[in-house]
Amino acid sequence: MQVEAGRVADSLPERGVSPRILRSETVLVLALSLGASGVSALISFVGSLTKPGGLKDQAAKLNTSYAPGRPWLDLAWQLFGIASALVPVALVAHLLLREGTGGLRVLGLDRGRPWPDLGRGALIAAGIGSVGLGFYLAARAAGGNLTVVPESLPDVWWKYPVLVLSAVQNAVLEEVVVVGYLLRRLGQLGWTPLAALAASSVLRGSYHLYQGIGGFLGNMAMGVVFVLLYRRWQRVGPLVVAHSLLDIGAFVGYALLAGKVSWLPTL
Repeated sequence: MQVEAGRVADSLPERGVSPRILRSETVLVLALSLGASGVSALISFVGSLTKPGGLKDQAAKLNTSYAPGRPWLDLAWQLFGIASALVPVALVAHLLLREGTGGLRVLGLDRGRPWPDLGRGALIAAGIGSVGLGFYLAARAAGGNLTVVPESLPDVWWKYPVLVLSAVQNAVLEEVVVVGYLLRRLGQLGWTPLAALAASSVLRGSYHLYQGIGGFLGNMAMGVVFVLLYRRWQRVGPLVVAHSLLDIGAFVGYALLAGKVSWLPTL
């Protein structure tokens, strides 16, 4: 804890930036990104709970078509959605550059250690992926989760590249905002390491609540692991790699296996 406190102290912003401004900045970044997603997911979950039928008989659809039957227009919407979702990351980079910290480099998102980041990320994905799939299947069987449909895109040439881009976008947005940026700001605002870990993990679970209780609990647990690893390595790079691989496996794996294997739930 003393080492962590020292790192936080070394990262305090320039004089003249008050705690009030830092709090407002943090709230605005979250309101423009995953904080708003958390509120949206809560409303969606309430709607699912109050809808006739069990949760597992309802679908949580990701990566859907924006313009069915019009592939080029659909592709334009897909790319626009991916690009616009990364605007909060650009905002975070700008705010960190304002501090004179080198932007996202201070969070460990750079090309300085590519092979360690890739290796660690792959190991994390392998461990969490198998556990996460088992937890999802168990939660759905118990009636605590919707049936997650990771993709329902048309069978066109850009389907798999878009799924990969969507996975990487999710990873960059979540790990930069919910781990690197949020922990940095909460540390600067005097939050204890335990309180910051709880805030980051609950936030991660909240914007997956649209999937059900299983999605909330599973991602909250993943958030705890990711925060602990970030504090150990001081880099979001491995977390971005791990998250990208997990989502690529979910999106592309579902596209390849849905309806072809009995253990994968579909609607």
